[in-house]
Amino acid sequence: FEPGRYIVGNTGVLVASVLYRKKSGGKNFLIINAGMNDLVRPTLYEAYHDIVPVKHSNQPKVTVDVVGPICETGDFLGKDRQLPWLGQGELLAAKCAGAYGFAMSSQYNSRLRAAEVMVEGKKFHLIRCREQYQDLVMNETGTGLKNTSIGDTLA
Repeated sequence: FEPGRYIVGNTGVLVASVLYRKKSGGKNFLIINAGMNDLVRPTLYEAYHDIVPVKHSNQPKVTVDVVGPICETGDFLGKDRQLPWLGQGELLAAKCAGAYGFAMSSQYNSRLRAAEVMVEGKKFHLIRCREQYQDLVMNETGTGLKNTSIGDTLA
């Protein structure tokens, strides 16, 4: 029993847009704009997250791997899923992403962290903005170190 996951695990979804689809090595792939840096649980723990289209699709269902744009073997959200053969711009939702989604996200491969939106009935509230390029390089360029020397920072 894990209280945090029990309380919020089912309360979050990761919504991603299809960038493109491809066939390779006898497999079908939906490449989406979210990757292992956004939801690492499938890669680390082989965790299963149900993945569904946000809107109903009349496309026939095919067996697909839902993968991110990072181009690594671990960059997937789901393998061998029965989903419609969605096109560019269509949305998918990975369910049960409320626990550890943002907490375990990273800027791996120079990718910015996603925004977080709270939905309450028909209302929604932006609770964390999507990162900007400045957030990615802030500590690398020294812009976060004001009026200190490197010696003061390491002391």
